[in-house]
Amino acid sequence: MKIVINGIHANLRFSSAHIIPKHDFCGRIHGHSYHVDVVVEGERSGEFGFVVDFKIIKKIVRCICSILDHRVLIPCKSEDIQFKIHEDILKFNIDSKNYQLPLDDCCLLPLKSTSAEDLAEYFAEETYKSLKEIDSQISTVQICVNEGIGQGAYFEKTIEKNSE
Repeated sequence: MKIVINGIHANLRFSSAHIIPKHDFCGRIHGHSYHVDVVVEGERSGEFGFVVDFKIIKKIVRCICSILDHRVLIPCKSEDIQFKIHEDILKFNIDSKNYQLPLDDCCLLPLKSTSAEDLAEYFAEETYKSLKEIDSQISTVQICVNEGIGQGAYFEKTIEKNSE
C-alpha cells in the first residue's frame, strides 16, 4: 500500500538560494521556490490500518522545509567550495569568486551538492530517520524535490528490514 502527498497542495514548500559550482548557468547564486512530494509504501498496521498517518509525514517534511526555508544552501562536502566560519560570518570561495554571508542566512548541509537530486536524497534520508522511530511497517520512502512546477528529482529510499 502507498500513501501519496502532493507538496503543492499540502504546503510542503521552501524557498532557498544555492549554487551549482562550475555549471555554466547555475554556477551563480540563484533561488527556487521548491515543493516536496512524498510517497511512502508499506504494510497497513496499527489501530487505524494506516501505512503511516498523513499528519506525521507532513509534520516531518515541513520541519525539514522550515530548516531550509529562506536560506542559502551550502553543501559542506563539495570539493569545489572552500569555506570557513569567522565571527558568525560564512566565507567561501568557488574558483575566483569570494563570498561572505551571515552564518544565520545559510544552511550548511552534509551534501556534495545542493542539486534537486541531492536534496531529494537528503529529504528521503531525514524523513526515514524520523519514521523509523515510529512503530510502522514502512518499506519505501520516495521524495521528489521540485525546483518548480514540472521539474524535480526523485530519490527512493528502500528499507531493508534485515539490515537494521
